[in-house]
Order: sequence, then structure tokens, then C-alpha cells
Amino acid sequence: MTALQTVIDAVDKRLFIDGKWVDAAGRATFDVIDPATGEVLCAVADANPADGMAALQAAVDAQAEFAATPPRARADMLMAAFELLHAAVDDLARLMTLEMGKPLAESRGEIAYAAEFFRHFAEEATRIDGGYQTAPAGGSRFLVARQPVGPCLLVTPWNFPMAMGTRKLGPAIAAGCTSVIKPAHQTPLSMLALMGILEEAGVPAGAVNCVTTARAGAVMEPMIRSGLARKLSFTGSTRVGRVLLEQCAQKVLRTSLELGGNAPFLVFADADLDEAVDGAIAAKMRNMGEACTAANRIYVHASVIDEFGRRLAERMAALTVGCGTDDGVQVGPLIDAAALRKVAALVDDAVGRGARVLTGGSPTGGAGFFYPPTVLTHVARDAKMAGEEIFGPVAPLTPFETEQEVIAAANDTEYGLVAYVFTNDLRRALRVAEALETGMVGLNQGVVSNPAAPFGGVKQSGLGREGGAVGIDEFLETKYIGIALT
Repeated sequence: MTALQTVIDAVDKRLFIDGKWVDAAGRATFDVIDPATGEVLCAVADANPADGMAALQAAVDAQAEFAATPPRARADMLMAAFELLHAAVDDLARLMTLEMGKPLAESRGEIAYAAEFFRHFAEEATRIDGGYQTAPAGGSRFLVARQPVGPCLLVTPWNFPMAMGTRKLGPAIAAGCTSVIKPAHQTPLSMLALMGILEEAGVPAGAVNCVTTARAGAVMEPMIRSGLARKLSFTGSTRVGRVLLEQCAQKVLRTSLELGGNAPFLVFADADLDEAVDGAIAAKMRNMGEACTAANRIYVHASVIDEFGRRLAERMAALTVGCGTDDGVQVGPLIDAAALRKVAALVDDAVGRGARVLTGGSPTGGAGFFYPPTVLTHVARDAKMAGEEIFGPVAPLTPFETEQEVIAAANDTEYGLVAYVFTNDLRRALRVAEALETGMVGLNQGVVSNPAAPFGGVKQSGLGREGGAVGIDEFLETKYIGIALT
């Protein structure tokens, strides 16, 4: 038995409901595919709607007792989980690389990033505050309390299968909310491994439940429409987010949505080009470009676009592509065949509209879902990739002339998650950052995600914020108690 197989075998592949590992109804399962080979890794439990409702009922039954748990006790659970994640980082990284494809170095980085959400919200658990105020007329007092919103439904994507889970579970546990979490069907193993860690960390039965399924809509909709849950937190596509928001409206569920992105990356003439290229590599190639924060439209001032393109293409062409478990690999496969087809079609469309290929530009062929790091220059603004998330290792460069022109182009999208700006002019940096219609801006840096900072977008990139001091607010209700003194 190989070491990699041992890592897979160590994970319980059943549903985790009310503190127990249980089979799905009829012992139904679905296959998990290795994107580097296209072969089956293993089978996991395939929940049906009744399984989902059983998990939600467990969360409902556990809510009152869990809400009464002392904040320090909840913080201790999260800190124990933080330490367990670090202790198991190597095995968890291998597991993530097998099911998702990212290189081991990135997987290790994600485990550390995921663990930080538990540490951050362990600290926030003991800081949930309230207020006491004299009424303006003086005859009464206002007492303000903050209480857990109640049972939560948490839905996570495949591209960051551990960190997107801890970013939701951390504040839910800290606030005293029970939950049912549903990972993406492509990457259920990381979340199942996390359930084992939370169980070992002392999270009580029913406080966290996990259902894996290949029938997400059929399983989630009854839970949403039941009214038993009081909150939905979803990370995924804008298309699915709209559907879930409509379903939540029927029972007026609290909703947090982290949806699609179409991030503009602006390089002005005065930018440090070495710094800008470093930032572009970070913003474009994290997770093979399969990130909602990935630079999707790279606007470069016409006076420097040729030099910037040359330097970026040189760096991209030097990246090593291969199976993420192999030493030295920097770029792994895309998640599945559909993702590979989409990236190839977007590149073909851009080239057909006049874009020039500086490096890459066509699938590698062979086993697995690989696409080479690609740089296109002079991409037309009506190319399909200008309006859609590429979700792949493709950097499209488009020239611009003026600040006003590039701001208008950057804002010409239904999305508004993040933007990146590279300039050495402080006044311009602040003008542009304020003018960009996004929830986050990276100034002279290609990575903005941080557990201690609020993450989220505007327009159709979502609702609410995750992380930072405000991240726990999404899981708390504010209660006002009026007290008459006379």
C-alpha cells in the first residue's frame, strides 16, 4: 500500500451526523476523481434529501445547549482544532492535492491558512460584546445583547476545500451556532478529515454535521425551505448563489454569499514592473488560477505592455507543470474535464479576436486535466474572457491609455470582488482604489486574503463579509431589551 493510499484510507467516507459516522440512505456513494490522472481515488457517501434533513435536525436539537457553552470553551475547541491541523499538515496536504490537484506546497499553505481562521475566531469568541445605554428621554435604559443566529447551512467550493470550510465553521462555532456543512462533490475528503479533527478537538455531537452528496440542489433545497435553519453561508458561482438567495427568501434566512469574480489588475506606466510581474504571478497563478480572486483582466498601460508581457511570459513559461504530488511541480491540473474545455474555448475565442499568444495557448494533452501557463497580449475588450471568470492559468493583457479609461473598463462588469492596482503615485493609488467598484483592493500586492481582514465583494460578487473582526457578526443577532426605571 502506497503512502498516498494510506492517507485516503485514513479518512472516514461516511456522513457525519450528530457526532456519529453513518452511511447514506441505501449506502449510496459517488466517486472522487484524481484530476491529475482522471482515475477514481475512492467513493464517499452520497446523501439524499432525508439524510440532509437528519443532519439539520441534529443541528437544531443541539443548538440551545451549544449556544449556552461558555465562550472560553468554544475558543478552546477552536484552538485545539488549530493545533491538530498543524500537527497533521503533511497528510492533509497530500489528501487535498490528490482530490483537488494543487501542488503540495500550495496545499500545505492552505492548511496553515485554514488553521488561522480557527485561531482568529477562537480569539473573537471571547470578545462578543453588547451595550448599555441611557434612553435619550432618561426614563429607561437600553440593554443590547448579541446572540447566535441559530442553526446554519454552510456550503463550500472545491477550489479551497479546507480553508473555505474553516472560514465558515470558525465564526459559527465561536458564535455558538450549530451547523450542517456540505462540501463540493469534487473535493469531499478534506472536509471529512476536518470533521474528524473537530470531533477530536471536543466539538460536541450535533454542533457540526457534514453531508457529502453529488446531488447538491436536491439535498440543500429541502433544508433551506424547511425553516429549521436560520442562516445560509455559501461560497460558489453567482449563478448558483442567485438560486439559493431566492430559496432563502421564502423563510427569510440570514444569507452570506461569496460569489464569482472578474478581478481587474491595473498596471500604470510608473509601476515597478518587477513588482507588478510578481504581483501578477501571485494574483493569477495561485491555485492554477482557479480562485475567485484571480486576476482575470490585466490592463497594462500601452507604454509598458510589451515589456510587461515579455517579463510575465518568461516567468510563466518557466513554471513546472505536473502532478501536484511530484517534487518541484508548481502548476497542477484543473479540477475536471469541463474546466479544461472552458479554458481552452476562452483562449481560442480571444485568439480568434486578435490576441497574440506569448506563451502556452493550447492543452497539453495526455492524462489528466492540464492546461499550460498562458499569456495573451492585446486581448480585445469584447473577448469572452473579459466577461467570464477564466478559472485557469491564463493571463490576458489589454492596453490602456488613461486613468479614467481603465477605471471605466475595470468597473464594466456585474462582479465586484477584488481589484489590484500597481502604481508608485500615492495620489493615483488612492483615487483609483476609491473609484473601483470592488469589496477589496490590493495596492502593489497580488494577494489580499487574510483571516484577520474582511473578505467579500459588492454587486453580484456577494453579500456580507467573512474573516476579520466583522466575520463573526454574520453569525450573531442583535437583541434590544428596554428597561423602564420609573
